[in-house]
Amino acid sequence: MCKGAVLEQLGDVLRYDIWITDLLGQLRIFSIKSLNDHHIQEGIGFDGSSVPYFTDVNYSDFIAKPDMSTLRTYPWLVNGKKVAFVIADVYEGYTLRRSPRDPRWVAQRLERDLERRGLKILVSAEMEFFLFKKDSINSIPPLPLERDSGYISAKEGYFRAPPLDQLYEYRIELFKALDKLNLQPYKDHHEVAGGQIEVNIKADFPVRMSDKIQILKFAARQIADKMGLIATFMPKPVIDDNGSGMHIHMSLWRGNLNLFYDSEDEYAGISDITRYFIGGILEHAEALSAILAPTVNSYKRLISGYEAPVYVCWGRGNRSAMIRVPIYYKRASKQNINRARIEIRCPDPLANPYLAISALVYCGLEGVDKKIYPGDPIDDNVYHLPRGVREEMGIRELPENLKEALDYLENDGFLRKVLGSELIDAYIELKRKEWRDFMRTITRWEYERYFFA
Repeated sequence: MCKGAVLEQLGDVLRYDIWITDLLGQLRIFSIKSLNDHHIQEGIGFDGSSVPYFTDVNYSDFIAKPDMSTLRTYPWLVNGKKVAFVIADVYEGYTLRRSPRDPRWVAQRLERDLERRGLKILVSAEMEFFLFKKDSINSIPPLPLERDSGYISAKEGYFRAPPLDQLYEYRIELFKALDKLNLQPYKDHHEVAGGQIEVNIKADFPVRMSDKIQILKFAARQIADKMGLIATFMPKPVIDDNGSGMHIHMSLWRGNLNLFYDSEDEYAGISDITRYFIGGILEHAEALSAILAPTVNSYKRLISGYEAPVYVCWGRGNRSAMIRVPIYYKRASKQNINRARIEIRCPDPLANPYLAISALVYCGLEGVDKKIYPGDPIDDNVYHLPRGVREEMGIRELPENLKEALDYLENDGFLRKVLGSELIDAYIELKRKEWRDFMRTITRWEYERYFFA
């Protein structure tokens, strides 16, 4: 179908929103009245220097070129009319070079590298987030929906049914919207924390999956706003309850063959390729943390006792490990062969999906190329193992804070090579500024602890 026909199919559209993603993974939008052939073929100019760390002010003319495969309309009306949106690729003006700081370009390069190797990778994400009443943010710290009303106590929300689950109607509205947006949601439920839900969408290739994550987050916030709520993807918004993760599932394929499956493997039905892939990720775990857990707040989630991984290890069905191999089924049916995969549990929903997915896949592929052994699997609850036992088993700990993670990333030559030195330098500079801003801040906890000491 030609591009003109695609636009005609949309019918009467009020305006077109153009989406780009910055280094932090935050969505940036500008709007145009109509989308024509010139926009599609040549792109639309914008000030790249106003997007933090995209470019300098003396070379600020950038171009957003719509990827027409992403064009669709929002599942709600504005002033009684449809509004369309399209995700764009970012180019430098005049030279028309792809911007090396465009996160989407990193994921697109990854897919090209996979294609050259005759491989493809399927990725899915479990997106967790919290809902708050709008007026709750007037109190610090705020309590999420259900906790403020006493319906659900800390750590008691998993699979709760209505009326204790006060998020049920929201989940229905979000699921309907994601269906209309063709994100292919297949499951949602109340999560462990009060006011927390999880949404799962069908696996896809890295670029499309990253696009879907951005769309999901946007839709979740919009629908919450229309219902008098606030949806937050902050990793740890509640002090004494579980935080929110963005658990990433992956499987590696050659044609229709799932390379992660091995019927002869008695431990978890996985191949040596799977183990090497895990080994590559674990090899770079500390540096990856700066991308997968990218905020000061992320490390408030990565602490023992709240179902978030702290230790660099792997195991089957083990949610205390950084990487889990799901083992719901053992029978070697075609469906179960296709399900063979790994789950990386340390990413959180403020991670830039284009960078997070790409970094994980590149590290996994290095593990396959170099046959990096991941160590023996851990079937114990790692949280309960004494420090001495963990050290004997060679289990490392993830960084304790953002600064430590950035130090590891800065010294990781492999990630610098595959993600691009210019992007890595800009990302680290941006994140170090965030750390300095945090260190200059005096928190309420410090006043309460030290003011009268």
